[in-house]
Amino acid sequence: MIYKIILFPDPILKKISQYINAIDENIKEFCNDLVETMKNKPYGIGISAPQVGKLLRIVVVDVSKHKKGRWNNHGQLLMINPKITHREGEQIGREGCMSVPDYFGIVTRARRIRVEYNDIDGNFQAIDTKGYESVAIQHEIDHLDGYLFLDRITSLKQDLYKRADG
Repeated sequence: MIYKIILFPDPILKKISQYINAIDENIKEFCNDLVETMKNKPYGIGISAPQVGKLLRIVVVDVSKHKKGRWNNHGQLLMINPKITHREGEQIGREGCMSVPDYFGIVTRARRIRVEYNDIDGNFQAIDTKGYESVAIQHEIDHLDGYLFLDRITSLKQDLYKRADG
């Protein structure tokens, strides 16, 4: 199933998602649908459950086909209950979002992170990541806590840009 993307300013995007205590068949099916929804979107490198109207702590990230992430990535990551346990350094870059399709902004993020999560089989995982993949993971985890990249920019006037048509 391909989900419709929830768009800003829908209030669900500002809510905190619930932890998942048990990964049952319904959660697994939803995870597979979330992956398919991300793959169905042009330039989709990440998606979170709240972006399709589900307040669950699930994100998908895959920067492997993007020029900025092609050489430094862990492939497709499906993370249940992800938590960033370490942040290091700082990087500034341009971010967009499927839920804010007409704009992009300049955002400061950690350069390196360690993220812990459960995979679709419930197994504990921990990865260290940097660069573009790190940014994408931070962006998606923000969605789980009710934050958009719009909340991370310093100045709406200086750091928010309308996307060019076409």
